[in-house]
Amino acid sequence: MAGATGTGKSYIACALGMEACKHYYATKYIRLPELLAELAVARGEGKFKEAIRHYQKYTLLILDEWLLIKLTETEARDLLEIIHARHKKVSTIFCSQFAPLGWYTKFPEATVADAILDRIVHDSHSIEIQYIDKEHDRSMREIYGIDSKNT
Repeated sequence: MAGATGTGKSYIACALGMEACKHYYATKYIRLPELLAELAVARGEGKFKEAIRHYQKYTLLILDEWLLIKLTETEARDLLEIIHARHKKVSTIFCSQFAPLGWYTKFPEATVADAILDRIVHDSHSIEIQYIDKEHDRSMREIYGIDSKNT
């Protein structure tokens, strides 16, 4: 498992995902809000365990927009089920605007937060991308000379 934070985190995660696909690894990219919505629908339709098995099958799961907003108790428990099912079996990349130290506050229950973060933090690699330019608030595209109008 890995965590990436900062402006360029999604680019790195997508590059890793594309490389995994080139090597025929089952790979899935999804934004956390979309995943949580899918799990809520699955729960309502009585297909929650099936949804968990679906996400367990990917060799690499990329979760973007990780913990942008505080989770509800149900969302946190749903995430625990997915992370537990994948733990030490397959890889997950968490892309967040926040450093891992700030993740704990996004959970409504300390016990669930501990359970999830223990599974993520141990045996993981963290990549933090930080760019601070107090004079100019520039995007990664501007920093690396990529013209956003032509891409």
